[in-house]
Amino acid sequence: MTTVLIVDDQELIRAGLAALVDSTDDLQVVGQASDGAEAVRLARTARPDVVLMDIRMPGTDGLEATEQICALPELAGTRVVVLTTVEADEQVLHALRVGASGFLGKGVRPQTLLDGIRTVAAGESLLSPTATRALVANYRRRADEPRPDTAALDALTPREREVVALVAEGLSNEQIAERLVVSPHTAKTHVNRAMVKVGARDRAQLVVVAFRGGLGGDVPQP
Repeated sequence: MTTVLIVDDQELIRAGLAALVDSTDDLQVVGQASDGAEAVRLARTARPDVVLMDIRMPGTDGLEATEQICALPELAGTRVVVLTTVEADEQVLHALRVGASGFLGKGVRPQTLLDGIRTVAAGESLLSPTATRALVANYRRRADEPRPDTAALDALTPREREVVALVAEGLSNEQIAERLVVSPHTAKTHVNRAMVKVGARDRAQLVVVAFRGGLGGDVPQP
């Protein structure tokens, strides 16, 4: 059973999400929070597998709450999914950089949201190619970004660096396999090894490391 904590300042939205999640056989809501501070407290007690986190809330917002949750050793197994209305939002990029495993638009279909929770709980990330393109463009427009930090990438083999660059373009394991003419299993193995070497908790964090290390490449086209 995958446990879920729902965080949103609007009671109606929380109730709707809770009803949807609890309508399944494999997902269960273990708490609801109306702000970030309450979300952190509940996360520490309930230890959910996944947190659905709204960004814009009064008081402690979703960004600060995400950073606090992802920094807690006892919540290393908890994944945060940001709920947003704009994929290219600067705040979404910030959330990924502090530990979020991906994001979902508030306008997604119910089944897409449920599948997204399952995907993140399984250790994958929610970064569609479209969303990744927006994030790459957003990242490159930032004037305050420091020079590339390649230290985290030094342990990677040339092939792993190539794979990480493709992950940063938003390619799936199957697409990477096709691009490099290898099996999907081999592509997945390279991705997993790269995550271990750079200390990325999931694929979303691997994308962030790639950006910081200068492996983002050009903004990929649709």
